Amino acid sequence: MTHPQSKDKPREIAAVDLGSNSFHMVVARVVGEGLQIVSRHKQRVRLAAGLDSHHCLSDEAIDRGVECLAMFAERLNGIDVDNVRIAATHTLRQSRNIETFIQRANQVFPYPIEVISGEEEARLIYMGVSHTQQNIGRKLVIDIGGGSTELVIGDNFDPLLVNSKRMGCVSYNERFFPKGAISSKQFAAAQLATRQKLESLASQYRQAGWQVALGASGTVKAIREVIIGLGDDDGIITRKRLDSLIETLLTFKTSESINLPGLSADRQPVFAAGVAILSGIFDALAIESLRFSDGALREGLLYEMEDRFQRTDIRGRTTDDMAARYNIDLSHARRVQQTAAHFYAQAEPDKGSKKSELAGLLNWAALLHEVGLSIGYPGYHKHSAYILHHTNLPGFNQEQQTVLATLARFHRKALKLSEMPKFTLFKPKLIETLICALRLACVLHSQRNDQPLPDIALNVDKKGTWQLDFPARWLQDNRLLAADLEAEKQYWQSVNWALTCND
Repeated sequence: MTHPQSKDKPREIAAVDLGSNSFHMVVARVVGEGLQIVSRHKQRVRLAAGLDSHHCLSDEAIDRGVECLAMFAERLNGIDVDNVRIAATHTLRQSRNIETFIQRANQVFPYPIEVISGEEEARLIYMGVSHTQQNIGRKLVIDIGGGSTELVIGDNFDPLLVNSKRMGCVSYNERFFPKGAISSKQFAAAQLATRQKLESLASQYRQAGWQVALGASGTVKAIREVIIGLGDDDGIITRKRLDSLIETLLTFKTSESINLPGLSADRQPVFAAGVAILSGIFDALAIESLRFSDGALREGLLYEMEDRFQRTDIRGRTTDDMAARYNIDLSHARRVQQTAAHFYAQAEPDKGSKKSELAGLLNWAALLHEVGLSIGYPGYHKHSAYILHHTNLPGFNQEQQTVLATLARFHRKALKLSEMPKFTLFKPKLIETLICALRLACVLHSQRNDQPLPDIALNVDKKGTWQLDFPARWLQDNRLLAADLEAEKQYWQSVNWALTCND
């Protein structure tokens, strides 16, 4: 149970990273113009180890994750739900039974869990690094996790090249170092696989260039600490030092026998795989040296949560860029936006953080609902849904992106609600309200002219009937639109929704 913060206490915010190997939590206080970290917590849960060949999490892995979240909930008690952000990464992205995990987690952890895409994870990592480093211009940021590796090049706070690849120290350990066996042949195979993964982007990254390369999170941190333990006190990872480390590492035949200064016991099983991946990245991108950054995904989540630190409204910029790329008819889209927002405000007059978030998603969906016209008019709503579901949209988590795609899919034609995806962050009824508001806005602006609509009152009764009240005789004077509304009523009736229109 959460309680509002006392007014005389600094505001506390928290970020939780549900990684493939470990869960991490960081809590910070908002002090003046900065954030003051007050606690960090880390628990090894080995989630990826519980993912089977069918991409289902084992009961044991779910138990470990839920137990960790129950402990984290103890620390978060008293922090308002709006001040906590949880991001699920690679393993939970891949999991086919993630709903089971989230349902179990919700019983002990009263905070919404966001599943973020690999590209969104990479962007947030970059923002975390940028906020915690001095302003050093163009940088390459690398984060080798348990199941994926994120690589970003950016200038200051602006990411330019963003990629996430399915290669991580846990997955590579199982693939190339089975049962902990280490050999030069296995090591070379892991390095080659890494270079192959990066083949499609290596040239672009090398051409873009960078002034400094930074590594974030556990794998790079572990390699840095071993390098320091071996006598290089500055901890900078160079090609020469990495080669020397590999040579030493290959003197051990199993991961259990690795004995290196600075290497922790919990990192030992996946250390060889992490070193192989980093070595392959060094080769593919021709990296000369890599420094460690304390900031990563969790810090990115924290800084984006606190409005005063946001450099731009990333989601607004994302949708504006997409509208330009797909040649959206902006004047028409803005009219649909305005009307849909008007209807939603009347249908859901009670305000709250969840309703505000949904109002924003409706706004962006209204802007982008016609992106599918770039493919063709027949069935363009399905094309729009496909594009919105499969395009990298910086700033949106996977469920928010699914909401955008769903609104585009159902903004016209038959309401095949059996095709509605399942949501974990939003109740289906709330999504249906968004669909209703967008559909009505699209019908009322179907003639695509500049004529302003009259004042239209909406009333939604307790039974869920939507009643539109038009000025006297307006529908009689606009027979084509009245016919479109009659057709819309039929679509609603087919799914037991009720729409009436009066003038």
